[in-house]
Amino acid sequence: MTPTRSTSSTAGSASRPQTALSRTVLEAADISRALTRIAHEILERNKGAADLVLLGIPSRGVPLAHRLAARIAAVEGSDVMVGSLDVTMYRDDLRLKPARALERTDLPPEGVEGRTVVLVDDVLFSGRTIRAALDALGDVGRPGRVQLAVLVDRGHRELPIRADYVGKNLPTSAGERVRVRLEEMDGSDAVCIETVAR
Repeated sequence: MTPTRSTSSTAGSASRPQTALSRTVLEAADISRALTRIAHEILERNKGAADLVLLGIPSRGVPLAHRLAARIAAVEGSDVMVGSLDVTMYRDDLRLKPARALERTDLPPEGVEGRTVVLVDDVLFSGRTIRAALDALGDVGRPGRVQLAVLVDRGHRELPIRADYVGKNLPTSAGERVRVRLEEMDGSDAVCIETVAR
């Protein structure tokens, strides 16, 4: 697909505007297939969906968790517990960005105690968001075990964290940005890699 360009200028660089080059690496059908595969892998590893809880990390991890729950329910013939887990107050960069808005934590009525919790996020990068999620999870219960599902693993880990289920491994440079678009929030599904050229 032909890369798209968008131009923006920042303070001190009005004479040299930045051009963002964006290339689509996953389209809607690719995302759908990846989620279907992850759903089957979750069922296989856990020998079914008993005591399974999917917790999406806001913002785009939440609709992904609901999509995975729907796919698992279609196979199992019964509903899967799903919710969201806000990690804002557990982030180690909070003091650097104090204006962060709080997201929503929405746990199933049955809670997470003793259950298998699958954390769901859109992109795994440094691992710091997942570290924050583990701290947040520890404050709401004690799961029997915790697993991680991500749509995209882009590498560049700063902590010893890895995903149990990955939709797509995307090698990227540190200067690139991975943008996930989802129908529920953005009106369409796509994963793009953006680079900024001056």
